[in-house]
Formats: sequence, C-alpha cells, structure tokens
Amino acid sequence: MIDRSRTFFAAAACGLFLAGAAEAQEFGGTVVLDEGRIIVSESVSPEGESTPGTLHVYERGAGGWEQAGTLRAPDHEGPDLFGSFVVVDGDRLLVGAPAFDQNDDRQNDGRVLIYRRSGDSWEFERYLRPESVPLGAAFGIAASLAGDLLVVTGDAAWVFERGSDGEWIEQGILTPSDPAPQLELFGWSVHTDGERVIVGAVAGPRFAGAGYVFGRDASRAWVQEGRLGFTGDETQPRAVLAPNGVLSVSVGIEGDHAMLGLPGADGGAGTVLLNERRPSGEWVRTGSLAAFDRQPGAGFGAGFAANDGELWISAPGADMFGAIYAFSWDPEAGRFGAVTKINAGPGTDAGDGFGLAMWAAGDMAVVGQPGDDAQMGSAVVLENRDGRWAETAKIFIPEERRPLEALTEVDCAEDGMADQFTCDQVDVLSFLPLDEIGGTDRGIETNDVWGWTDPQTGREYAIAGRTDGTAFIDISDPAAPVYLGNLPKTPGSLTQSWRDIKVYADHAFVVADNAGRHGMQVFDLTRLRDVRNAPVEFDPDVVYEGIASAHNIVINEETATAYSVGSSGGGETCGGGLHMIDISDPKAPSFVGCHAQQGTGQGRTGYTHDAQCVNYHGPDADHVGKEICFGSNETAVVIADVTDRDNPATLATADYPAAAYTHQGWLTEDQRYFYQNDELDEMASVGAAQQAGTDPDMEASRTLIWDVSDLDDPILAKEHFGETFTIDHNLYIVGDLMYQSNYVSGLRVLDISDRENPREVGFFDTVPWDESVTFDGSWSNYPFFASGTIVVSSGKEGVFFLRYRRPELVP
Repeated sequence: MIDRSRTFFAAAACGLFLAGAAEAQEFGGTVVLDEGRIIVSESVSPEGESTPGTLHVYERGAGGWEQAGTLRAPDHEGPDLFGSFVVVDGDRLLVGAPAFDQNDDRQNDGRVLIYRRSGDSWEFERYLRPESVPLGAAFGIAASLAGDLLVVTGDAAWVFERGSDGEWIEQGILTPSDPAPQLELFGWSVHTDGERVIVGAVAGPRFAGAGYVFGRDASRAWVQEGRLGFTGDETQPRAVLAPNGVLSVSVGIEGDHAMLGLPGADGGAGTVLLNERRPSGEWVRTGSLAAFDRQPGAGFGAGFAANDGELWISAPGADMFGAIYAFSWDPEAGRFGAVTKINAGPGTDAGDGFGLAMWAAGDMAVVGQPGDDAQMGSAVVLENRDGRWAETAKIFIPEERRPLEALTEVDCAEDGMADQFTCDQVDVLSFLPLDEIGGTDRGIETNDVWGWTDPQTGREYAIAGRTDGTAFIDISDPAAPVYLGNLPKTPGSLTQSWRDIKVYADHAFVVADNAGRHGMQVFDLTRLRDVRNAPVEFDPDVVYEGIASAHNIVINEETATAYSVGSSGGGETCGGGLHMIDISDPKAPSFVGCHAQQGTGQGRTGYTHDAQCVNYHGPDADHVGKEICFGSNETAVVIADVTDRDNPATLATADYPAAAYTHQGWLTEDQRYFYQNDELDEMASVGAAQQAGTDPDMEASRTLIWDVSDLDDPILAKEHFGETFTIDHNLYIVGDLMYQSNYVSGLRVLDISDRENPREVGFFDTVPWDESVTFDGSWSNYPFFASGTIVVSSGKEGVFFLRYRRPELVP
C-alpha cells in the first residue's frame, strides 16, 4: 500500500514555500500543526488495507497529547488513502483521497474532501473533483495552496482558482511537454507560490527524480518552463530512494528560485538541488545543499519544512536513526548560511522514517515516523527550549492484539478443539504467546523457526525468528518451555517481516530480508547450556558482512556450506541467487562463489527465494555424489550442480502452469521427489475470480509434486489440492509425512507414502478465527526433533509446540 504524503510550509524569512513528498504507510505519513492542534494521518488502519484512511486530531491536555477526534470520508467503507495530503485553508481542511473512487478494474480516480471548522471540530462540506478525471488518474495524491491558487496532482496536475463566491474553478491541467523517455510517475509531489508551479516526478528503472516547472505565458495560459534534475551525463542511480526503500522527491518554488530534494543521490547520502530562472526564462542549476557530515544512506533531502527563517531538511537515515538539518537564511549574502542538526530522539529506530513528514511552527514541530514499530507508525513532538530542540512526546495508536495465554498439555478433543484452536490428531504440548518470547513491542510478529539438539546433553532448543530479533527457547520439557533470551537484530538494520535461521556445527546462522546492513549473524548455541537469570540479551559471536540483507539462509551440513539467497542491499548479491559461504569454521565464514540462473526470478537475474542443497544420493546415477541445489526462483524451479564452486552449472530449469510465485520446496528422503509450494497462486486465483465474478479456478491450496529422478529433466508428476483454500508457505518432509504451514489454516500434516497422492492426516489451526486468503497465521514449522516435538510459528500469536499422534502407526 502506498501513501504519498505531503506537508506544506511557509518560510517567512527566506521567502520559500516548500513541500516534501514521500511514500509512507500507516500512521504518521502526513502531519499538520493547526492552532496548537496536531493532525496525523493513518492511511491504512490496523484492521487491514481494505479499510478507509483516518485523520487523528490531538490536543494538549493535563496528561499530555490526547486524541480529540477523528476524520474519515463520509459514507465510505472501502480503501481510499484518505489523508494522502492535508492542506489548511483558513477555517477549512482540504484532504486528499486518491483511491476514493476505486472501480471494478481497481483503478483509482480519486477525490479531494473539504471540511469546515465547526467549533472545535470539522464537518464535511463537499467534494472537489475536476470536470474530467481519466480512469485511474488517482486525483488527490499531492496538493499545494498559495492564496487563491490550488494545485492537486494525480497522474497530472490540476490547477484551481478560488472564485469570488469561494468556489474552486478549474483553470488548467499540467502535464510534461518533454517527459522522460521511460516510465515516469509525474505528480509525486507539488508546490506553488501562487504564480508558478513545480511538480515532482519519479522516472525510469533507476528512479531518477525530476521537477517540472510551469508558469503563465502572456495570455495567462500555463506552459512548461523547464525540467529540473540530473542531466543525462550525470550518473545518479536511484536518485530518489530514501532510506528503508521509500520513494521521495521534494520540491519547492518561490519566484525565480526552485528546489529539488533527491535523497537517493550521491550514494544515498542525498542532496537538494538549487535552481534559478534567468532573465531569458531558462532554469539553470546554481548550486546544492548537503549535510555537513555527509553519510551514505542518510537520505538527505527526503523532506522539507520551514520555520522562522530556517529551512529544515530531513535525512531519515542519518546516524542510522534520522536527523533534521536546519539551515538559516543569510539575507545579505542571498544564500543559506549556518546549519544546526536536530537528532532523532532515543525512541527512534533505524527505518522509522524520521522526517518523511514534518511541520514546524515557532517553538513546536511535529515529525512523522511512518515506519516506526513495523510500519504501524508514529509522530513525535519536538519543542525548542532554551535554543535546543528536543522530543517531548510521542504519539501513536496502541496495537490491539487478540488476548492469548500460555498453554500446556492440551489434547485435541473429540470435538476437534484444543482450547480455542481447531485441530485433528495434533495435540498442544505447550504454547508461548508472542509477548513471552520477546515480542513485546508494537507491531512485532514471529516468522521463521528452526531447532537445535545439543549433542552433549540431548536437550532440544527452539529458535524462533521475530521481525526484530531471534528468540531461544529450551524445550527439553516441551510442556514447560523456557524462554532463555533474545538475539536482537543488527544495530542500524531495519525491523522487517523476514528473518530466517539455519543451524550447523552448534551455531545458528541468522539473516534478515530488506533490512539494510544486517549481514549474517552467527551465534554459538553452546552458550545456551548455562543461561542464568533468563531471559538475557545476547550478542552475536560474528556478523558476516559479505551480504547486507538476504531473504533466506540455506545450509548443506555435509559440505559445511551456507547459501545466502535473495541477497540485496549491499555486498556480493550474486544477482539474488546462491551466495556461497564456507562455514567450516563457523566463526570465520568466507565467501566462495556465486550461482544465478539468468532469466529466472521476477527481475530475470536468477533471484532465488529459497533452496535446498544436498549431497546427492538419489536415483540419477549421473549425479550421485555431487552437491545439488534445488532452487525456488520466483518464476521456476532451478536445479544446479554446485560441486565446483568456481564453475557451478545449471542442470535444469522447470516451470509449470499457473505459476504465480515459486516459493519453497523440500525433497523426499530418497531424493526422487521434490514437493514445492507457490505462495501467490491461491491469491491470484481469488483475484481473477473476483474480476470475473466467478468462483476461483483452484479447488484449494496447491502443492506441486516434481519427479526429479532425472535431474536434467524434472517432470511435474502431480498437482495436489489440499483441504483448505489458503496460502501455503513453508513445507518440510520427515519420512512419509509432510508438514506444511498454510498461513491462516495453520499446520497441515500430509501422508505422502503414496508419493503422488498425498492425503491430509492431521492439522492444527493457529488462527481459526481467520479464513481469508492472506499472509497471516503460521509462517513455518520445524518437525525434525527426535522427540517428535513440532515447533510452529504463528505471526501475531507466538510459538506452538505440538505433537502429531500418528494414528496410522496404531494397530
């Protein structure tokens, strides 16, 4: 979900009106100070993306900032991105809702809603729309107001002028006369000084940012005067990508001066380009502004604000946590002079997006942090006391979690229930809620799970990933699990949905996806043998920095090789394919090679989402004894011989009907069959059925069964459809049983003794209250403990320790 948020300012001393633009989510994407009140947008509510946006109004009370009211679009229940911008116009608020008129083709036409102040609140007055809005125009993305001139963007910029009766009269539509040759997102941001308009745009595969300047000709018609940005001979890849992957281009104009903020330029350090209009009418670059302590990844230029003669420029990644640089205006020199730095407060984390939205007025400012707490978002209040700006309050919406209590030894009863969970042949040994394994912060969820058996003591330990770290749990007595402690995410990395763990030689190897400079954490699990005063906070023994982020880590224990897959964000990414790491000495991992099958993966670079790598002993005599990797590459299954690290070779690439996202798979123990899941085929089927007004094509969750007895020619032997219509995720095989996590239908246990005709023999639903086709519930499971304990993670719930009864073995 995208929320392109705006804040609007007037800088009295330097004479600049400024507007910043940023993609944001949840709470804090737009912030406003209005006569002592704070207004904060929540574009996606906690209930889900299908709900309308909300504006939350706060007033200062005896106990601090207290919510005084909310605003929503009247008589509207669907998604609308209400609050994408808020413009204060005297006693009125103008609010953008670019997704308001979503039609059957899921195209957004959009509206602007006008509210009038009534006492201490606002009442809806009317809608504002142009006479003609093309299908999917998303009218209402950004806006700027100067006097009686209003500009609102979508895929164009509409200019309105206030009439004598106060009504807005459409005056013209602005579009580029010389757009970029590649795809361009025109209208990402906008600003006007009442005479000219500058519109921000994001262009091309490298996200090069630009600003289009429009003015009036002699006939008062609007014409394009120039396109500002980097020229073709200047290499500035991803010039508008701010920290945490947010697209941002900020623009401002006043008279003959214009500004363009490009936070992704200069290696991600960011810059603000200064431009001036010559007497000839030509716009030329006259200089730039940058942080005095330039830092790669700081994202300087992500947002603008102005206050009492100062220009505030945000850098959400500065010092990892974000900062604002306040430039003073020197009127005698006609340029910006001294600069001071306002650092984020102690409660801000990397990736929170500090400064992606800002509003300053006098000695008070409010700063949005839409990425805070796993994108739930927040806003912080800054106040100037004795010449120093400091955070004095943090505003956020508390998370509402389903209340769950720890369980121990609850059998699956004859009525198919274990406590409040539905089940069949699967009993609860115990359950630890999320807040009992370190997941106490707002927005935190579980993800991957793995396990370790101590070879000296035989004790079993569960290793549970969270979006912000890794939990270690002693389950030697599975009915009385003990949470031993937490390995937090690498400092400065981002809290994200994905964390994956594998184990080799009594060490855990942990990676995180889309998390910035996280690397691969290595943790010596023997440290768990004597933990006192649990739970404790652990540090990793080593962090391998040959990668930054990675979607998963795969280990072949027989060759002491780890494979980082889906690597991104820095280091040797290997195109997102197999990044091979020698872990024979776990505390001294070293890079040994790459393999990526070009043409696979959504980017065609060989991106591997997950894999299983083994020393092959299967039926294909040509490859026995070799090291073979079975990759799930988003668009296809790829089988590769990686025995020679310097010269790995693809043996086969196999696709299949109705492929949506080739996600993960596992071999049978005889290595003849490979069972594979597709994470998006169920959702794609539902979407297609909604479009057509019919039932989904698929009967239920689909598992693809590959006969890989000939590694050079894998054959799709069967498509198995399960008992429920939910999204299937990770699956693992032990003997003749397959354990599959199916998100909102939980753990499913399948008998695969007849390899091409699996049948479900048990299940445990971790979220029986949710039957939607969505990414929630059980992420993964670990069924490899000798004791038979099965560890199952469930996103918002916690970790379950289960046992399958195996009735097929009972005489």
